[in-house]
Amino acid sequence: MDVISEIKLGLADEWLPAIYENKVRPGRTRSVHIDVPVRENAAEIQYTLLESELKVSKRRFACPDLAAARYMRIFCEDRIDGFRTAIRHHQTSPLADELETAWHRALLLSEEKSQTLSEKARKRAQSTGQSG
Repeated sequence: MDVISEIKLGLADEWLPAIYENKVRPGRTRSVHIDVPVRENAAEIQYTLLESELKVSKRRFACPDLAAARYMRIFCEDRIDGFRTAIRHHQTSPLADELETAWHRALLLSEEKSQTLSEKARKRAQSTGQSG
């Protein structure tokens, strides 16, 4: 079994696509598109007087609140440029919490599973795990 399959099996219902399909898509959502550069996927949350902004590469995207910025950052770091978000802002914070937790658990499992691989295979597994 490859590393990605082991991680997916280890996360079960906490696998990012499963959370997205089961908790985000069934509710009332709106479409969001962020042009994420292929090489620059490090997203940073910046605070202004009126709102939070998500900075990806040299571009900034206005977010109504911190929860929305956290939610959007997860997709940007995974190089997903089109996704849906809840229409009601009070639903975004719990979803962002759950997605961030799943994201970090996936990274930890990826690191744990790849420790037994050779150096070349470990780098390949890490790059594959970060892109989807």
